[in-house]
Amino acid sequence: MRRAGVVLLAALAACRTAPGDTLLFFRGSPTARLDGITWAPDPETGQLIGLDRSLHVVKTFTSVSQPVAVSTYCGRLLVTEYTGLGVLLDTAGHELSEWDGPFPASLYSAAGCRLLAARSPYLVQPFTPDSGAALVRELDSTGHGTAGYGALHAEALPFLLGPANAGALATTPGGFYFAPLARDEIIKYAGGAVVWTTKRGLYQKEEEPRFLPNRGREVPLLLARAGIALTLGPDGRLYALGADDSTASKLRVDVLDTITGAILLTRHLGPRETAIALDAHDSLRTFDADSLAKAAGVGSTKVRDRESFAPPFALPNLHGDTVSLAHFAGRVLLVNFWASWCDPCREEFPHMAALYGRFSRKDFDIAAISDDVDAAKMRAFVTRFHPPFPILVGAGRMRATYRYRGLPCSLLLDRHGRVVERIFGFGGEREFRELAAAIAKEIAAP
Repeated sequence: MRRAGVVLLAALAACRTAPGDTLLFFRGSPTARLDGITWAPDPETGQLIGLDRSLHVVKTFTSVSQPVAVSTYCGRLLVTEYTGLGVLLDTAGHELSEWDGPFPASLYSAAGCRLLAARSPYLVQPFTPDSGAALVRELDSTGHGTAGYGALHAEALPFLLGPANAGALATTPGGFYFAPLARDEIIKYAGGAVVWTTKRGLYQKEEEPRFLPNRGREVPLLLARAGIALTLGPDGRLYALGADDSTASKLRVDVLDTITGAILLTRHLGPRETAIALDAHDSLRTFDADSLAKAAGVGSTKVRDRESFAPPFALPNLHGDTVSLAHFAGRVLLVNFWASWCDPCREEFPHMAALYGRFSRKDFDIAAISDDVDAAKMRAFVTRFHPPFPILVGAGRMRATYRYRGLPCSLLLDRHGRVVERIFGFGGEREFRELAAAIAKEIAAP
């Protein structure tokens, strides 16, 4: 589960760098180069940013809700959203098409007009059915699978198939590179066959993904993280962003020879080295994206940089009365999208009820918008859970309007109707503790 603010990140515009720098990774995500601009997804702010060769920001897009990776496909920008949606954009930020991937959550990578998808390392969903028989799928221009490559890593529990086979992906015209999220490997494939496998020596003892004992309604997943992101540099070498520890709190960059798989260079990163670039002499340079943002005068908590929730809703409640966004003006608001058929929504509703009772109605409210097409099933769900907060009827039109892929999906709005955080999926008790803290902070804000 990932959370993101929505401030405008013009941070790198204030960066003083040598001409010719090419950004490789930004906040754990791979970048792409198109039309002389390096395009970087910023999961923290929900923006796609374009940088020139001096790493000055020249464009920013909010066309996608939470980008985690970007590639170039047939002269267009192919963005992977956190939920696994693939979005194709032109360089003006206009959406050309989108598709759901072949896996519960997909990561997309392209070379020319060749498009591949792997299981996303950014959103690991152990309890989502995954019937894919291939490690990587080749897709056509509509996002449909045409071929499968690579062998799956076997797991005793079917629920662990996805976590065990999620990973970073970089595509070439005739093959691809793959770095499993949960194993210390970087693998080169050509024509579906393994060419070489390289290990970085990350852990003395590797832990396979496994479930820990239940904590109430939660089933924690132990997942040591190794492969974070891959990209091919303009120098023709493979750059692998990995972890020096199982929680990925300490990162490293390994530079590999693409012919032999030999590691040519390893750079261990400090906690503030969150942007990695290659200069004109093919040497690695690192930057602190947060400090650059602060130096540029853009702070993640500045209300003026927040985007307004759009479009404003005006929907019937269960009694048929129209309730609009303006009805909640002056209060911190959690807009929650749900449906009766959504199992995580069932898990989430009791937590939302507790959250609703924690704050005064003059300060905080919830608008829970059902996206059910079947009104009878929606009302049966409400009868079962007796939510104390307002229920609004979206009648199956909400996904097309607000462009979320999966449910539940929530947006926390400040008193001015601007988005503070986007929350995808159900993250359990810890998520709601953090959400309560964020709400309290917004209530106390001037």
